[in-house]
Amino acid sequence: MRVAAPVVATVLTLLVGSAMFAVLGYDPLSTLQAFFIAPLNSMNGLSELLLKASPLILIGCGLAVGFRANVWNIGAEGQLIIGAIAACGVGLFYPDPESPLLLPLMVLAGACAGMLWAAIPAFLRARMNTNEILVTLMLTYIATLFLSWLVHGPWRDPAGFNYPQTALLPAAAMFEPFDYSYRLNPSIFITGVAVLVMWLFTDRSFLGYKMSVGGAAPLAARYAGFRESAAVWTGLLAGGAAAGIAGMAELSGPLGQLSPQISPGYGFAAIIVAFIGRLNAFGIVLGGLLMSLLFLGGETVQLTLGLSSSLTRVFQGILLFFLLAADFFIFYRIRLIPEHA
Repeated sequence: MRVAAPVVATVLTLLVGSAMFAVLGYDPLSTLQAFFIAPLNSMNGLSELLLKASPLILIGCGLAVGFRANVWNIGAEGQLIIGAIAACGVGLFYPDPESPLLLPLMVLAGACAGMLWAAIPAFLRARMNTNEILVTLMLTYIATLFLSWLVHGPWRDPAGFNYPQTALLPAAAMFEPFDYSYRLNPSIFITGVAVLVMWLFTDRSFLGYKMSVGGAAPLAARYAGFRESAAVWTGLLAGGAAAGIAGMAELSGPLGQLSPQISPGYGFAAIIVAFIGRLNAFGIVLGGLLMSLLFLGGETVQLTLGLSSSLTRVFQGILLFFLLAADFFIFYRIRLIPEHA
């Protein structure tokens, strides 16, 4: 049932979505066709599906490492933004803009910046027992405001017609697309490596086993001598590194410059991706493709039917609701207890 739960949740989401479209006065079948099938009718649509799925899968893999140990990193969106900022700083201000080292240095900067941002809640949780959910979430707003200050102030492109954005990155700081007709680029290979590393860590390493035990049975883990602080640091730093690299890949891939729209909410959507994939590396790949399709479908119905792009968030919320409801009935059983006299 744990494997079937995401399928059940997806089917229920489609049924509720159909009812919602009918209430709004749209034909449910044609609207669902425009939302879920029309985006995949071309090579451009398939390339966009992979492009949008890549950061979702990458971040989802990083978050799942912590989630397995009950370390709840809800601030991947902020870590993505900080990673993009650090990578942009390297790309714009590196002394040699044509150096072949520029792109690897940007990947390293994005990963380190994401890890440093995640180290703040890790330190506070390990040393002061603060709630990492609140700290990571609040740091997201700080990262967003810091980004806004940069692109409206010191990093704003003087030749950008007063738009809040930086100058374009040099060519050496960009991932060259596979085909210039599409935006898909080699950054997807980073995601592929991350999936493999996450699987090896969680399913084939002793440290990954300790984190899983700590999440499933904290008292047993303590009795066995597994340190909770090590799981906290590992989980949060893994999520921060993955989110930071995803921010760098968005910057150096389809965007090419830093702006307030660096992410359409990938950091938050990746939380749903991790749970759809049951915190398993290959399940997260399928979850990322489904969530990517929701992003694409939202854009398609906005253009073709004039519906709001916020419909994507509605579907994400419905999907998460049914997924959590399915988990509730998997892990708990409702019993009627007769009242005693």
